[in-house]
Amino acid sequence: MMRGAGKDGTAGRPKERQDLRSCLYFGQVMHRRLRPFSHRFRYSVFSLFVDLEELPRLVRKLPLFSHNRFNLFSFHDRDHGPRDGSPLRPWAEAQLAAAGIDLEGGALRLICFPRILGYVFNPLSVWFCHHRDGDLRAIIYEVKNTFGDQHCYLIPVAAGAAGDRPILQRCEKAFYVSPFIEMDASYRFRLSQPDESLSILIRQAVPEGELLIATLTGRRVAIDRGGLWRAMLRYPLMTLKVIAAIHWEALRIWRKGALFHRRGGPPVRAVTRVAP
Repeated sequence: MMRGAGKDGTAGRPKERQDLRSCLYFGQVMHRRLRPFSHRFRYSVFSLFVDLEELPRLVRKLPLFSHNRFNLFSFHDRDHGPRDGSPLRPWAEAQLAAAGIDLEGGALRLICFPRILGYVFNPLSVWFCHHRDGDLRAIIYEVKNTFGDQHCYLIPVAAGAAGDRPILQRCEKAFYVSPFIEMDASYRFRLSQPDESLSILIRQAVPEGELLIATLTGRRVAIDRGGLWRAMLRYPLMTLKVIAAIHWEALRIWRKGALFHRRGGPPVRAVTRVAP
């Protein structure tokens, strides 16, 4: 964080960067499977980092971007949270309240892929939930599988765990994602609050040991007309490529001999709330 920066990291940035917290991140996603064989892939992607309160401003500012409407790029409420098209803040605040967390109107910011020409698949979206004083109070990991299901893990952020230091969290797996990974597994997360760079690392372990390492990294790009055009030219039809890549890599893993694990029923609760 730059010298003199506030809790949300805005001080010290050029004026145009201070104007909006929302931005784009150009970067890569990487998966590395460790057992019972090695398998690794890396793809270039871009992510949308959106402050929910800034959506009306983004729509007014950007002809290429819409909220809940078709456009070259768009963000739809029905892609997240309750997935019924209702506003996202009441849903998030209700989940946080059930975990004993009150943001008192603080910012809700979300890392995800945007819709491109109306289509998106988000394997993982990450909510950063801030108190009105700027402190990060919780993270919601919103996970989807290719069967149309979704599950969230809500994990409080320990006091003093944010800022310059990485955030370290963990939880037990409660949701079927890949047919080639068993349900008896756990996650460890290491991430930082998005600023000039984006860094999210997930380690998945099974009883035999660590199985998978996944990362999402990127560098900040302003969300303006130029940034959106650069995203379209650099990552054309990216959201279609995401779902295609998931199935292609699954085929490669199956051909290497990965064991198939049958899909069970969804979790009883839509959100797993993890104790601090």
